Amino acid sequence: MFRPRVALASLSGEADADWARAVADHVGGAFLGGIALDDATRAAARAMTDRDRSEFLPEDPIAFVDTQLEALAEAPLRGAFNVRSTTLGPIELAAGVCRDHGAVLELNAHCRQDEMCTAGAGETLLRDPEALAQQVRTAAATGATVSVKVRAEVDSVDLPGLAQRLETAGADAVHVDAMDTESVIADIAAATDLFVVANNGVRGSRTAREYFEYGADAVSVGRASDDPDVLAAVRQTAEDYVAQEATG
Repeated sequence: MFRPRVALASLSGEADADWARAVADHVGGAFLGGIALDDATRAAARAMTDRDRSEFLPEDPIAFVDTQLEALAEAPLRGAFNVRSTTLGPIELAAGVCRDHGAVLELNAHCRQDEMCTAGAGETLLRDPEALAQQVRTAAATGATVSVKVRAEVDSVDLPGLAQRLETAGADAVHVDAMDTESVIADIAAATDLFVVANNGVRGSRTAREYFEYGADAVSVGRASDDPDVLAAVRQTAEDYVAQEATG
């Protein structure tokens, strides 16, 4: 998927190509976005900015995905784009752009902002597994590499079972915000062959090592993604763990 097995996790309204390039030497992947693709999610994003939340709201979101990924063409990392949509057409278009750039299309089933959930996107999709699986099938049919960003500790949601369903639908990876349940990474890793990216609280070697020991294939850094010292420590931990795996 990417190497080293450290990624930058998308930050609303902040995670763009400039952000990724600034620390590109420390990571193997960068999830840009998230970005709202269709009318319902764009209306939700606009409402979210009314209460001072940062959001990407370009006039043409598909063109924005394209230009941002093009800006990463020479960077030593794999690009990815986190997208939010309630309809399939824009997902198909964004997935095609990601495919053409050799990037990952990441479907957002993670955002818990009220406006986005009311629109039927983000965390709401965790409770509508068929709708989320259909988004995966739509994206995967383009030939794009597909990740799904999910969140732990959502009532009545069986994440390992959902991950199995997403894998069957054609997903390649699952990006898990473990919240305060780090052991969910082990449950998902045991249930599927998906590439598992663990997220939440990665601030240095200790937290990164814990996720790898639970079975994560990679870790992602969110709020500390602009701190080269944190990223260097996490990268070294990832490389040490991969080397340890290789030698048994």
